[in-house]
Amino acid sequence: MAEQETDKANPAQGIPAATVVIFRTAPDGGPPQILMQVRSRSLAFAGGMAVFPGGRIDESDRVLAESVGLADRDEAAHRIAAIRETLEETGLALGLSGTIDAERAAQARTILDKEGALSPVLRHFDWQLALDDLVPFARWFPQNERLSRVFDTRFYLADLGTGAVDIAVDAQENTHLFWTSAAEALRSADEGKIDVIFPTRRNLERLAPFATFGEARAHAEATPVQTIIPWVEKSPQGRFLCIPGDAGYPVTSERLDEAKRG
Repeated sequence: MAEQETDKANPAQGIPAATVVIFRTAPDGGPPQILMQVRSRSLAFAGGMAVFPGGRIDESDRVLAESVGLADRDEAAHRIAAIRETLEETGLALGLSGTIDAERAAQARTILDKEGALSPVLRHFDWQLALDDLVPFARWFPQNERLSRVFDTRFYLADLGTGAVDIAVDAQENTHLFWTSAAEALRSADEGKIDVIFPTRRNLERLAPFATFGEARAHAEATPVQTIIPWVEKSPQGRFLCIPGDAGYPVTSERLDEAKRG
């Protein structure tokens, strides 16, 4: 029988964060592609790892959330942060409505970099938030005793549709942006071409079966989001890092000595 171990850190609260899995139609007609980025190795959390765009919630996100129609202000702030971080890190104007093209998106990124908040961008271009474009997908709260900072991260799905979009790495927190299918990203990780932390691998495995964004969205909408706090189980086969079996993930454990935890 497996024996569950208690995590030594077990912080009461994590740093609120949001990340978005951005889909696009594959130029070659293959499986849908998702956008990933390689984080700078100098960063304390997930340095050198391939991740989805995102980051922590800023106070400006919470202020802006007070002015939108979503009843859950905390949820609104997370979606706003995902939109802001995507524009900052990739140059994509996602989750926004109005007259948007490549030139305006580039200008918006410059304004965001200068002002540090999304509100001035919205005012400048008369854009509106399109929070419904972000589909809740998961929530991960890994509690790792080796890390000084622990993030409570909400994951969203979003669709660009066309593959003809311009992206550019921010060159501050990240070193490389690339489009890949979920299955291809897993192969690259297995071959040592990229590194992925435990939550990213589980999410890639969950996304790999879907042939379209519509399929992924339907799955997400049919699967209630629960906060996933991985735990360690000890069995005769060794120690394994585990997640719940009812959260929509096809793989729910990995050997602890092989799992990358950030």
